[in-house]
Amino acid sequence: MNNKTRIGGILKNSTLARISVIGLPDRPGMAAMILGALGNAHINVEFIIQCIDLNQQDHFVLCIERDDLSAALRVVEAATREVRARSIVHDGRAASIAIFGPDFRERPGIAATMFQALAQAGINIEAISTSISTVTCIISEAHLPDALAAIQRHFDVPG
Repeated sequence: MNNKTRIGGILKNSTLARISVIGLPDRPGMAAMILGALGNAHINVEFIIQCIDLNQQDHFVLCIERDDLSAALRVVEAATREVRARSIVHDGRAASIAIFGPDFRERPGIAATMFQALAQAGINIEAISTSISTVTCIISEAHLPDALAAIQRHFDVPG
């Protein structure tokens, strides 16, 4: 008998770049400023997280298509120049891996199982985003095949 948690499937993208904007003032409009500038430059943002630290500084992690990295860096640097971000760092070889399925809201432990699978495979998670039906992790592109195999070992994935 299979006691693995059934999921609807796995989504992956191996062609991403990650940009982290560190140390922005925590005030209204920061996300609009950055994302508006990228949108005006016709750069699609595929992944966004934002958090605030103990010093009341905002941190944004964005993923875009790898081919847009140079242009996106110019746009983000220009957009944040006036508010003086502490730093902008990037990784041109990022990937996303996500699991999805119905009823994730009513099924505790799905994210933990995914994170345990990645940890056991020695894969560092660079960013996490969730929704009612999806758990997405940003990882190094080099680890995407191992992450896919780890998730397939730990979940009941449709064939």
